Amino acid sequence: MEPISHVVKVSLPNYLSGLPIPNSFLGWFKLGVRDWLSLIPFGAAVAGVTYVTYVAFCPVAKQWVVKKNIPINPSIRKGEGKVVDTFDIEDIQDKAAFCRCWRSKKFPYCDGSHGAHNKGTGDNVGPVVVKHK
Repeated sequence: MEPISHVVKVSLPNYLSGLPIPNSFLGWFKLGVRDWLSLIPFGAAVAGVTYVTYVAFCPVAKQWVVKKNIPINPSIRKGEGKVVDTFDIEDIQDKAAFCRCWRSKKFPYCDGSHGAHNKGTGDNVGPVVVKHK
């Protein structure tokens, strides 16, 4: 426990008192290159602690971390190795909207399910619309 006590009570205060932190806003513009270089380790440490705290306590950050392992396709033809659909352009009447969010009940055609998906996730996905002239 003594090494930790020494770092907190002696080493850290000595290090912080030696940093060239100016007393005013305009003082930042008067710092030299050496001063800025001496502030890099301190800035990196503050940024690291801020990031770790943000990820640990921010609900949105936790949601991003959790969603990394969620598959894009939640339920459509999961027994197949790859979902592939082929269409002949001549079979499309005027136009066709194809799903890109993987939530459509009429997959591969769009049924508007991307609206709820976008609202719930903050995404902006929409259908691919193919027009036949």
